[in-house]
Amino acid sequence: MNIIDLIVSFGFLIIAMTVHEFSHAFTAYSLGDRTAKSAGRLTLNPLAHIDPIWTVAVPILLFLSGSRFIFGSAKPVPINYWALRNPKKDIFWVGLSGPLSNIIFAFLLSLPIRFLTLPSGLIFIFSHLILINLVLGIFNLIPIPPLDGSRVLASLLPEHWSRQYLLIEPYGFIILMALIWTGFFGYFVGPLVDYFLKLFGLGL
Repeated sequence: MNIIDLIVSFGFLIIAMTVHEFSHAFTAYSLGDRTAKSAGRLTLNPLAHIDPIWTVAVPILLFLSGSRFIFGSAKPVPINYWALRNPKKDIFWVGLSGPLSNIIFAFLLSLPIRFLTLPSGLIFIFSHLILINLVLGIFNLIPIPPLDGSRVLASLLPEHWSRQYLLIEPYGFIILMALIWTGFFGYFVGPLVDYFLKLFGLGL
């Protein structure tokens, strides 16, 4: 991957993460929590979601490491757990909504590639958006705080175990970086991306 590829991938990442974060904010708002809306995060304006570490530094680190995929994330959407109508149940849907929106978006983008004759430029754009959305969605399902998978898992655990599990959050970034540099990213996310591509009938 060269610097031009990095810039293009970064542009697609911005689109994918905006869809992701908007979905979190919209789901939380729908379930009674107005925190994200009040913070200006219930929007499709990407500038509201950019984070200097997750949106900028992580993609650059992956680029420098020669990773097959470039991914990142945005500023976490602020959620007031106790403002949700049913906190234990609703946080599951808030956590899942971001990754699920990326996977659904990727599926919708796959339809015109499969069933329409598109110009090569559009095929390039749609194909890369599909890859970025799948990588972002699947990566965020990893159950390590602050990723969305941790919210999903915490909602399923008994209350005592959930509190103990979430105590690792201050170390989450270090754990994730260690897993990326040791190749875990390629072993876990890559095969799942390939699985969804085949499920969508694509050979990207």
